[in-house]
Amino acid sequence: MPIDDVPETFHVTTDEQLRAVSNLTRHRIMAVLRFEPATITQIAERIGLAKGSSSYHVRLLERAGLVKVVRTRKVRGVMERYYAMAARSIELPDPGDGGPDVLMRHAVADLEASPADGERHVRMTHLRLTDEQFAELGARLQALADEYRELSDPSLPDTSLVFALFHPAQIRQTEGDAK
Repeated sequence: MPIDDVPETFHVTTDEQLRAVSNLTRHRIMAVLRFEPATITQIAERIGLAKGSSSYHVRLLERAGLVKVVRTRKVRGVMERYYAMAARSIELPDPGDGGPDVLMRHAVADLEASPADGERHVRMTHLRLTDEQFAELGARLQALADEYRELSDPSLPDTSLVFALFHPAQIRQTEGDAK
């Protein structure tokens, strides 16, 4: 399947789909398939998982509609399947008040698992913005991410870009805290 034929966004709408993307191993499998199709063996090698476990997780992703078989070929009498993402990006439903943000949890887990001696750019900044500035910054961040996604070369090592622009919950002081 040519990359141009892939829909831009897959909207997660069912509990089955949400459970599928909520698992860190399946998140990592989808990262492998983000730029090019791969077989179960290739996926297993990339993420350091047994072929049987990789097959199990890919089947769950396929059943949820998040990945699909895009090509097959016969190798030594066995049909080899190549899997790819069903869309360029996945949009999750809003987790609601106090709900876990699955993507951010996966991003933190990936950051913690990345080589400590590797180059990282991690920063947190607190801002005070008007509603218009907030919207503009969000749009600029999304445009920058889209620009670099278009420049991505599957032959190069993976790089993750994660950003979160949000209004934090207001922390209410209790009488004891104010003293």
